[in-house]
Amino acid sequence: MRIAVISDIHANLHALESVLTDVDRESVDEIWCLGDVVGYGPRPNECCDLIRERAAISLCGNHDLASLGRLDVAEFSGDAAAAARWTSTVLGDEQRAWLGSLSPLGRRDGAELFHASPRDPVWEYVLSEEVALLSLEVTTEPLVLVGHTHVALALALDGDQIDGGLAPGGVTVELDGRRFLVNPGSVGQPRDGDSRAAWLLVDTDRRIAGFRRVAYPIDETQKEMRDAALPETLAGRLAHGL
Repeated sequence: MRIAVISDIHANLHALESVLTDVDRESVDEIWCLGDVVGYGPRPNECCDLIRERAAISLCGNHDLASLGRLDVAEFSGDAAAAARWTSTVLGDEQRAWLGSLSPLGRRDGAELFHASPRDPVWEYVLSEEVALLSLEVTTEPLVLVGHTHVALALALDGDQIDGGLAPGGVTVELDGRRFLVNPGSVGQPRDGDSRAAWLLVDTDRRIAGFRRVAYPIDETQKEMRDAALPETLAGRLAHGL
């Protein structure tokens, strides 16, 4: 089975469309989305519609929940809070209902999916070996998929130690029988110094995971953000992958 794993789209329609074009070239069987379809970016409704149409499983993330009023935006930074408030005012009824039907965790054969982490599917960041180890200790499937950090990672449980680290575009990881925790990176707002949209191709028959990066028209997303009067820092950072 060939699976495209995507996460953290953040209402960046141009990035999402570019990723889906790349995904379609790979003839995948399913698309799995790890959440944060909205937040930060200017096209929340269109991104919701595309994910609802294309993804076999979709999770909700903290920004999705904030846009629904289910999280206090005071828990967000100033720019993120401003974007969440804006999103809540433009989100359509159908898109709101769809987001409201989602959970921050899910399961597929051989895989457990979380927006953030197994211990806290909404908020916890898996950015250290310690948290990765704890996350694998409370799960059982061979593959654990997380998003939320906007940083692509491939970490394996080797005995009682964590092996692996950052996973730049072009890296292919052999799923060699050890248990893995993997983050596909962010479609709409990467934060690993590479501004290209990120996604992950998992081939369960060949037992490999390939990290992909796709260029998209960043300037068009930036213009849409500025036209919507979203915070300038959110638009500016897209060009730098930060």
